[in-house]
Parts: sequence; C-alpha cells; structure tokens
Amino acid sequence: MKANTEYIRHKPAIRVRMRTGFKRMLNHWPLYILILPPIIYIAIFNYVPMYGVLLAFKQYLPLEGIIGSPWVGFSHFEQFFSSPSSWRIIKNTILISIYSLVAGFPLPILLAVALNEVRIKWFKKTVQMLTYAPYFISSVVLVGIVMQVLDPRIGLINQFIQLFGGESINFMGDPQSFRSIYVWMGIWQGTGYGAIIYLAALAGVSKDLQEACIIDGASKIRRIWHVDLPSIRPTIVILLVLNVGGIMSVGFETIYLMQNNLNLSVSEIISTYVYKVGLINSNYGFSTAIGLFNSVINLILLIIANFTARKLTDSGLW
Repeated sequence: MKANTEYIRHKPAIRVRMRTGFKRMLNHWPLYILILPPIIYIAIFNYVPMYGVLLAFKQYLPLEGIIGSPWVGFSHFEQFFSSPSSWRIIKNTILISIYSLVAGFPLPILLAVALNEVRIKWFKKTVQMLTYAPYFISSVVLVGIVMQVLDPRIGLINQFIQLFGGESINFMGDPQSFRSIYVWMGIWQGTGYGAIIYLAALAGVSKDLQEACIIDGASKIRRIWHVDLPSIRPTIVILLVLNVGGIMSVGFETIYLMQNNLNLSVSEIISTYVYKVGLINSNYGFSTAIGLFNSVINLILLIIANFTARKLTDSGLW
C-alpha cells in the first residue's frame, strides 16, 4: 500500500522524465539510427541462438525439433567427463591458451611503445606496414605457408639444417613442437595489429608529463616506465581481462588445419572436438553440452579476472 502511495505521489515527475527522455531521443535520432544495426546484429547472432542451448539437455531428434525432443538432463555432460579423452582435450586447450597469453600478450605493448618513440616517419610507417600485413592473411594461406617452410623435404628450415649436416625434422608431426609452432605463428600474425590499440592509447598520454620528465633529466626508459605505461594501464588491464576470459576459446580454423594423426594427442582441443562430434557425427546435443561448458568456464574466468583487476588496479570491464 505504501509503495502504491509513493508511486502515485511521484507519478507526475515520472511522466515529465519520460517526456523529457523521449524528446531527447527525437532530438538525437540520427545517433540512435547509427547504433541500431549493431544492436540488431547482436540480437540476431548472439541472443537468438541462445535458444539452442536447450540442446545440451535434450536428445535432439530432427523430426521433433528442439522443443519436441526428449529431455536427458545432464547425461551429455556426464558422458563427456567420463570419456577418457575429455581431460586431455581440456588440458590441451588450457595449455595452448596460457602459452599464447604469456608469450603473446606483452609483445603488442612493446611494439607499440617502440613505434611511439620512433621519430623517423618513413621508418615508422614501413615497420607498421610490415607488422600489420600478416594479420590480413587468411588462416588457410597462413597454415599453407608454415607447412611449406617446415616441410621435411623441401622446407626452408630443413634445408638449412641439412646444409650444416643435420637431419630433417618433421616439425608438423612432432607433438612437442606443435604448441610452439601454433603460438608463434599466431604471434607473428597478430602482434602488429594488436599494437594499434596501444598506439591509440599512447597518443593520449599527457605531453606535460613528458616534458616535465625531460626537464627533470629522466631518460627515455624512465619516461616509458613512469609515464607511458601507467597512462595506458587501463587499456592493458581491460585487454588482459578479455584475454583471460577467452582462455578456453582457442581459434578453431588454424588448429584444425594443422592437425594430423601424429600431433593429435596435443592438438585436439574443445573447439575441434565439438566440430567433429557435432557436425561430422551429427551428435548435436553432446556437442552443445561441451560448448556450453566451455562458455560457462570462460564466463567464470572473465568475472574472476575482472574482480581481481578491480581490486589491484581500479580498472576493469565493469
């Protein structure tokens, strides 16, 4: 009763705020039209497919559809975790992701800081072009190049090894080499493009602080450590949180193209396993359950990483 009384008493003020908000929307309608396509895209491709999550708890029958298919509860999850290969697949996914994060995350920052200090414009543009270009190579072409370079018979690396009397090495068939090949190939492809965000952040660093450091006699290394890096720390933290939140989401295309029977013990990850089980074997409920497990773990890691970042640095996604 008290709540209803409060609502009636504030009803005129609520109406005024609604009218004011509506008028403001009309005055800025071009901006709302501008953000409408991304909202529609996200709704169609990110929220509508969530309906398919029901498959994780059902035995999907194409003729019955998602709603008509019988419920099986958590049997798909139990089947996955009781499988002898499940923990190996999870371990492979985590190891590759952590390797990529530890080796690859600092390099775009270092490249951006180095490029920011270059004063010769033609040299800076040349380095940027050479480091950005690999990002625009498709995964198929990139894997093809790597396989040609590492080929045991005609590969450039093996020819160099044989030139000094060594024996050729089947790099793509060596399980111990697979993770390093994948990670450093990805670093070569993405470091230049990843540095763009940090270069944009460095462009906003206060010139007054830079000049004050120069007047105080600080060296270039000191200016980078005490001015540039602290200024772009929020950007670094946000990207680190996003990367930690995607630890279980290793790229599917490149891994799948690099797989063979010799390296399958370390190259089989969750995304490739879901593809083989779900699309090739048509076991849609089982593959949806694995994908849902993967997404839930990523969400938990994202929340933990953001909470930790907030506690330590006062920066985060929310």
